[in-house]
Amino acid sequence: MLTNLLLLIGITLMYSTPLVFGALGGVISERSGVTNIGIEGMMVIGAIAGAATSYFTNNPWIAFLVAGLSGGLVALLHAVASVSFAADQTVSGVAINLLAPGIALFVCRRLFDGAAMTPIVAKLPKIFGESAFAGTAYAGLNLNITTVLALVATLAVWFVLYKTKWGLRVRAVGEHPAAADTLGINVYKTRYICVILSGVFAGFGGASMTIAIISQFTQTAISGHGFIALAAVIFGKWTPQGAYGACLLFGCTQALTILLGGGSFPVPSTILAMLPYAMTIIVLILFVGRSAAPKADGVPYIKGSR
Repeated sequence: MLTNLLLLIGITLMYSTPLVFGALGGVISERSGVTNIGIEGMMVIGAIAGAATSYFTNNPWIAFLVAGLSGGLVALLHAVASVSFAADQTVSGVAINLLAPGIALFVCRRLFDGAAMTPIVAKLPKIFGESAFAGTAYAGLNLNITTVLALVATLAVWFVLYKTKWGLRVRAVGEHPAAADTLGINVYKTRYICVILSGVFAGFGGASMTIAIISQFTQTAISGHGFIALAAVIFGKWTPQGAYGACLLFGCTQALTILLGGGSFPVPSTILAMLPYAMTIIVLILFVGRSAAPKADGVPYIKGSR
């Protein structure tokens, strides 16, 4: 029983990590007033960038940083469309989600002789080292370092948003951009920074999957994780700590899927596979009407408007 419980906790933390990074990106972007539906696509780009860089450099830390930068570059396109050209933010995000898998597959085929997946790549290290707790009941708790980084990132985002002057400006831009503008806050610059940061975090989330969990890029490495992360943002009421807790819930659902699939319970594999997505739909149905988004979220700002 203890072994199963610790294994459940370990798998929950492991699979919630990519979601946490994606959700933090969603929180930062939407707190500034820009809806980022493109988190999924940015995670896909981060996943292929991280895996490919890790393969060619054999340095997963460099790969992790490259993945974040790649996600940030994609987010820059979203910022240009949404902030500078006041385009529909949902359409821009959907376009990124449609383009990203194709771009990732194209890059993968070009770099790896037509293969749709990368070879096994160098992974980021475990928290206590590869041999720690080996063969013991606590082996499942020896997680990848990205789990700790996700927690630290959550605390950092919370501190910046709620304990710093810049965080107050971000929240002001997301609630009343016109009023913030009259106080001398550069709405466009603030939103640009937040959207790019959201892409960086999403890229980290993609890399957390390919160079920390499965050790390679595949077409299904990022399979709805960005949308689940956005659901976590709503469930968590657009706060970093709330989004983190929601990601743990979704990660626990994934852990149950794995444990039940490998156990003696007669549960069909198709039912198990749909559990995380079914949980996402249930959460949205129950909580989307009770959560209040930032007032200017999704509304393009035109200077001089009131």
